[in-house]
Amino acid sequence: MRDKTQANSASSGDWLIRAGVIVFFIGAVATMVTVAPLLLGSKPFPTFMFGLSMLMGVGFLMAGAGLLRSIAESRRRARAGRS
Repeated sequence: MRDKTQANSASSGDWLIRAGVIVFFIGAVATMVTVAPLLLGSKPFPTFMFGLSMLMGVGFLMAGAGLLRSIAESRRRARAGRS
């Protein structure tokens, strides 16, 4: 019997990966904006901008968690198909 889900259907971790990528890029832009005044010799941005730079790490962890979730779901499907 063939599985009813499509090969290209979204798995449970896909939304977490997409959200992680978006958060990562927001953090990357914040990092570039924060570092630019330091390199150009102008007045640095307020401290909260350095906090926004931490979004890169948060986004990376979110995407990693989504990837692990997708892997776990694929393994569950594979085990269910063998039984």
